[in-house]
Amino acid sequence: MIVRTTAEITGSDRQIDTENWTSKRIILSDDDVGFSLHETTVAPDTRTDLHYPDYVEAVWLIEGTGELVDRDNDRIHPLGPGTMYLLDGHERHTIVARSRLRMYCVFTPAVPPGSP
Repeated sequence: MIVRTTAEITGSDRQIDTENWTSKRIILSDDDVGFSLHETTVAPDTRTDLHYPDYVEAVWLIEGTGELVDRDNDRIHPLGPGTMYLLDGHERHTIVARSRLRMYCVFTPAVPPGSP
């Protein structure tokens, strides 16, 4: 059994900070469960281009508003609390944060420790 809190992850090597976002990696590949779980916060008034060619990612937004731009299919989706999106086709996408976004992300295969 694994029990962790985001408080104990904060400031540890399981927290990755960039200019636009912070990811607290709650579960990683070294936990040997086949997926990873992250709490990610995105700064308000930012645009973040992302692409995960090696992962499938499910995202559940629990706080904030913005847009998800699907750059592969020329679509824009509104983001708000309760929105889920699944990048099952490895889509190139952009997150436009109108306010601070907080989301939980599940990756498969699991992200290894230290990955950006």
